[in-house]
Amino acid sequence: MVRGVQGKPQRHLDATALKALAHPLRVQILGVLRDDEQATATTLAARLSETTGATSYHLRQLARHGFIEEVPAAGRERWWRLAMSSIHMTGFEFLADPDTREAAAFLIREIVAERSRRMAHWFATATGWPPEWQAASSDADARLRLTPEQARGLADEIAELVDRYRLLSHSDAGQPVEIQYAVFPLEPVVPDE
Repeated sequence: MVRGVQGKPQRHLDATALKALAHPLRVQILGVLRDDEQATATTLAARLSETTGATSYHLRQLARHGFIEEVPAAGRERWWRLAMSSIHMTGFEFLADPDTREAAAFLIREIVAERSRRMAHWFATATGWPPEWQAASSDADARLRLTPEQARGLADEIAELVDRYRLLSHSDAGQPVEIQYAVFPLEPVVPDE
């Protein structure tokens, strides 16, 4: 769901962590830390138009649940970074459980909405980018007929490919890019009679 720091462990959500994460400001903080790699409560407050007290509180809650960690020996200010390589919700048991349904639905809506905002922003600003970046960008979808095992295999292969390119992304020569993909079944099309 959320990709973080290479070389850190993956974070599989349990019900407690899911509920802790299901807050708009916490989701935004994780997004900034994913993009900027490190931040203080003060820099987050300025970037997210929040108070330092609010960002500081939510940073502590994210740290308490293992999503972020303090950067060691960062001087007088407290700097924070992601503590995991990615966050995963395993299965759809959270949506089926009345105790976690609301938190899971919120988190999924936030993630999908943020992805859509970033893609819409790209299309709104694409003509301002150099032609080579316009040519390098891509937006596509595909519909395939797959078994559940084949669909899982496809998703795993895409993740492996992205991880291979992630190893190249530590170069200062590159521009940050985003990859969006989802693999899910479609409702069967019922012909009109």
